[in-house]
Amino acid sequence: MNAHSTISATRRLLNINNYFYRRGGAEAVFFDHTALFEEIGWDVVPFAMQHEDNLPSPWSDYFVSEIEYGRKIGLKDKIVQATKVIYSFEAQNNLKRLIDKARPDVAHAHNIYHHISPSIFSTLKDAGIPVVMTAHDLKLACPSYKMLRDGRICEDCKGGRIHNVALNRCVKGSTVLSTVVFAETMLHRTLGLYRNKVDRIAVPSRFYREKLIEWGWPAEKLVHVPNFVDVDAFSTEWTEGDYFVFAGRLAPEKGIATLIRATAKAGTKLVIAGTGPEETMLKELAASTGANVNFAGYLTGEKLFGLIGQSRGLILPSEWFENAPISVLEAYALGRPVIGTAIGGIPEMIREGETGLTARSGDPDDLARAMAELATRSPAERKTMGLAGRQWISKEFSRDAYRQRTLDLYQSLTGF
Repeated sequence: MNAHSTISATRRLLNINNYFYRRGGAEAVFFDHTALFEEIGWDVVPFAMQHEDNLPSPWSDYFVSEIEYGRKIGLKDKIVQATKVIYSFEAQNNLKRLIDKARPDVAHAHNIYHHISPSIFSTLKDAGIPVVMTAHDLKLACPSYKMLRDGRICEDCKGGRIHNVALNRCVKGSTVLSTVVFAETMLHRTLGLYRNKVDRIAVPSRFYREKLIEWGWPAEKLVHVPNFVDVDAFSTEWTEGDYFVFAGRLAPEKGIATLIRATAKAGTKLVIAGTGPEETMLKELAASTGANVNFAGYLTGEKLFGLIGQSRGLILPSEWFENAPISVLEAYALGRPVIGTAIGGIPEMIREGETGLTARSGDPDDLARAMAELATRSPAERKTMGLAGRQWISKEFSRDAYRQRTLDLYQSLTGF
């Protein structure tokens, strides 16, 4: 162990992400990734975007200027912003200065689209620095990330037919934004910024790996590195309540309308934690169907974990290609079973009948069946399922497993 630590102390990781504060799932992985490598003596240098919510960093002078959408700016600034979204020379120049100051052994990118931009991959390649990128979404295949259009799965851009993103106005229903994303994708693919400049893609789910291969990515570039949670940070000492729980953004692709219909059919109780664009519609749906639903609003941290820990189980009724939801791992860590729809990376995170149950995506009858089946089991049986999930993830989805898989990946590129 000491020898390993001594070797590690000489290593430097450049960890890259648009935001330098805990904003979402990708940021959680980014910061946890940093902590894992600092624990074993690595020097981790961040590269991100300036933002008022950023955590302090001695490297913040190298961060790129802020691009924040939704703020009112003039036409000239909009044009400048659009060009940066597509290809950022500022990011390249700042990164060159950073490499001169602190040359890394390896670089790892998380979410860099539209803010830092993949222009940095040319800079890293020219400097001879091995590059890994985590595919937190499907942007490497689908120009608009989600393979969704009008709330339904869409794979029209497969085979290079990326003009469909503009034709179908896939980005927020906007012709302008969708055209910018089309131009961005055309340029990035022409320059080979992802395909030729990134050495390996770390993929959290087997499903995403297979989907990217299906869309033309070479299998040897895609390495399965599952997400993780620290199970020791979660309690299992809960008194079970009489409800199921959904936690997340109230958006169409999450399948919450289907879940509310299923709740009414199953005659069970549901608590929904979260806010989002569908909130008003979902409340009206719950009232019209007579479903027993409590909207708890946005919860985080211990309040959210307490809500999940005291539930009969967590439900993920997704109707899009989810990657590898950390919420599933957190539910298991809390000793709770999971019901998930059989779509995207969800089914590979559920051992049917052992740690939870699956149901057909978009099918309220089948989801109601799964909910009724889990509800009719005894509290002891549900606890046994949740603890089986906890035991499983404590090995396969642990901090140590994630770090070792990532170290092995880095070693395959650097030889150290």
